[in-house]
Amino acid sequence: MTSTQDTTGLTVTSATLEEWRQLTEWCAAEGWNPGNGDAACFHPTDPEGFFTGRIDGRIASAVSIVRYGDDYAFLGHYLVRPDLRGRGIGLATWRAALPHAGARLIGLDAVPAQQGNYERSGFSAAYNTVRYGGSPLRSAGVAPGTVPVTPDLLSAISAYDRSCFPADRAAFVARWLTAPGHTAYARLADDGRITGYGAIRPGRDAHRIGPLFADTAADAEALFDSLTSGLGAEDQVAVDVPEPHAEAAALASVRGLTAQFPTTRMYTGPAPEVRTERVFGVTTLELG
Repeated sequence: MTSTQDTTGLTVTSATLEEWRQLTEWCAAEGWNPGNGDAACFHPTDPEGFFTGRIDGRIASAVSIVRYGDDYAFLGHYLVRPDLRGRGIGLATWRAALPHAGARLIGLDAVPAQQGNYERSGFSAAYNTVRYGGSPLRSAGVAPGTVPVTPDLLSAISAYDRSCFPADRAAFVARWLTAPGHTAYARLADDGRITGYGAIRPGRDAHRIGPLFADTAADAEALFDSLTSGLGAEDQVAVDVPEPHAEAAALASVRGLTAQFPTTRMYTGPAPEVRTERVFGVTTLELG
């Protein structure tokens, strides 16, 4: 991450929730379409893992390195204020924050312009993710066999989530699925087993679907239709689809969404083993 080094006066510290809410505005300015309540869900996951760099008391840079258990962390929100870019402030912030991950495997989602920089910092590309967006074709209502997520389902949903994500994140999942403004549905087999779940939340530019995890394309379709059934005719949605998953891309396309931009999932070591065939839409590009 080469640049002219001028980081005079930069101090990097963990950010409070209120400070992190300011970063949501930065994310919106970058076109990332943050969810309206993301900060309140993200920050408690690892309160010490959200970092800001300050110069003269003003936020100059940011990065989050969220620890999930003892073995996995996820890096996101890597930002520098536009008027301060090219001075090495981002790299200095990165270097100050990265030790928070310890020896954990680190994942991130890189925009194309940054992929080479991440490679020089020890990350390797695993696969691409494509954001699909648009006004979706919607069903008349909630699909049969699909139910709203209720507190009694959270334990089973968290166990299902663990098959799709490299670490246990039960507390985050519970917070994510029950947050104000978030709508979540689960798919139930005849014997009561969870065969998928998903959530949708309002964002700055479009409602964001994520996660969308399902055993089969039929389960994913039912969840997608249920999640979007309450939207208005002009409402837009966005979902981040792993490019290797052809059925996931086909579902997004059939429901009227078009590819908007790619990112690349990268890791500091071998890609973790998860049930990738279940991942029809990632949870977030910010926390994995």
